[in-house]
Amino acid sequence: MQIVLPDKVRHIIGQLREAGYEAYAVGGCVRDSLLGKEPNDWDITTSAPPEQVKSIFRRTVDTGIKHGTVTVLLGKEGFEVTTYRIDGKYEDGRHPKEVTFTKNLEEDLKRRDFTINAMAYNDEAGVIDLFDGLDDIRKGIIRAVGDPYDRFNEDALRILRAVRFAAQLDYDIDRYTLKAAGELAENLNKISAERIRVELEKLLISKHPEKLITLYETGISRVVLPEFDRMMETGQNTPHHIYSVGIHTVEALKNSVCYDDSLTDNDIKLLRLTMLTHDMGKPDARTTDEEGRDHFKGHAYISEKIAADVLHRLKYDNDTLYKVKRLVRYHDHRGRLIYARVRRTIVEISKELIPLWLKVRRCDTCAQSMMDREEKLKDIDDFEKMYKEVTERGDCLSLKELSVTGGDLMELGIKPGPFLGEILNKLFEDVLDVPEHNTKEWLINRASVYFKQLTGAEQDA
Repeated sequence: MQIVLPDKVRHIIGQLREAGYEAYAVGGCVRDSLLGKEPNDWDITTSAPPEQVKSIFRRTVDTGIKHGTVTVLLGKEGFEVTTYRIDGKYEDGRHPKEVTFTKNLEEDLKRRDFTINAMAYNDEAGVIDLFDGLDDIRKGIIRAVGDPYDRFNEDALRILRAVRFAAQLDYDIDRYTLKAAGELAENLNKISAERIRVELEKLLISKHPEKLITLYETGISRVVLPEFDRMMETGQNTPHHIYSVGIHTVEALKNSVCYDDSLTDNDIKLLRLTMLTHDMGKPDARTTDEEGRDHFKGHAYISEKIAADVLHRLKYDNDTLYKVKRLVRYHDHRGRLIYARVRRTIVEISKELIPLWLKVRRCDTCAQSMMDREEKLKDIDDFEKMYKEVTERGDCLSLKELSVTGGDLMELGIKPGPFLGEILNKLFEDVLDVPEHNTKEWLINRASVYFKQLTGAEQDA
């Protein structure tokens, strides 16, 4: 089975072999190539000790020389070259206490996580597949190399990686591997929030975010995302829903996949994080009336707070935090479809987020029951049409778009301070109601009226 190696990877392997050492492309790049995908990066494994790798290549960086990894620089690209190694005992659920270099490729491959990631390749030898990774690719199986209990005890993050790979590839997880993952899930408490975030996010932005259910079924989410467990265990006895809060969340995530081709990578991330967290407040907001019907009043605001807690815990950046919180707060927002109300909604949510907010509402609506679905979707479509009209027409949607500035008002004798800010806000409200009022003449006249009203009221007080 032939893999087309990039010229620079072939060059590195060739140089190492010319020097008398073994060398192969290894791991995920081999897997992706066999799946017909373009690898994100190319890793190389070799029998050459790190010092020899450094002597063979002119430009290198000691990326992780203690563990045998040297980055070889060719032009502007870097390629990690790692010496065959045997890992010693893992004491922190992540790092081996020590590593021993070896000249045996099998020893290096058998320490890797899953069979589909434990294959090596060079043009002379072809695919080296000592653990039936090719067969697992054909079957669509994620299976640990050797004993899964050993692999997961070495690095607990592999527990999450198993589910993440299943989501990315739409594979099943081998029964014994899945059993070990569930039984050792508590070990994830040893893993940093940043590493957990990376794996959860990759799962979420995959084509199959519904694999989140595997986290629940195995007990993994109880450790890394207990809020999801609460949603899975909260029913929704209301004609607007047919699923528990958790399954509704999963269905909403599945709906979001259809937008992947039209969104940037960052927008996909924001959309998936919003769909994951948009109803996390429902378990706390749930009340049941005398007829047994559930209500979730105020759940959007509770969800916003929980979403903030979750994203803080996972060490997300402030921009992501702000945008997801805003989308969660307004995910259920509806109002009268009149232009003044549409403009105010745009201002409340932010012009930048409205296109994503509309997708959030559609994903949410299509994960509910059929009750009033056509009417709900029509409402979203009508809002989108009005939003496009408002923005294409250039209606004023921020204070900085007003045709007057604070300096213009100071020329009227209004001093900097609370009155100035209050008058600008009043003028902005006027323009949101009637965009045609956004002229300097009209606003200056109106500002004079407001100033007299405010100063008069202050004197009366």
